[in-house]
Amino acid sequence: MPAYIIARINVTDADDYMTYASQTVALAEQAGGRFLVKGGAQSIVEGQGPDRHVLIEFPSREQALAWYNSPEYRKILPVALRSSERDLVIVEGI
Repeated sequence: MPAYIIARINVTDADDYMTYASQTVALAEQAGGRFLVKGGAQSIVEGQGPDRHVLIEFPSREQALAWYNSPEYRKILPVALRSSERDLVIVEGI
């Protein structure tokens, strides 16, 4: 069953954040992931939205968790945490 990493992000240091963001696509692809949304134009129609949204599809929840917990991703994660405020969840699809 596919699973999706959904991130709602407010960037607090754009230059630093780009160091992180420039590496995520290749790392996710190596783990079987595929970015479906990475920033982009958005229209907020209800509530208060963050600066950006990210949606990554993985073949399974286990593969999404393995990517998130991988040494390669953990190496760049501190950059994301210091340069943004974010919520990130892994959700199984249908």
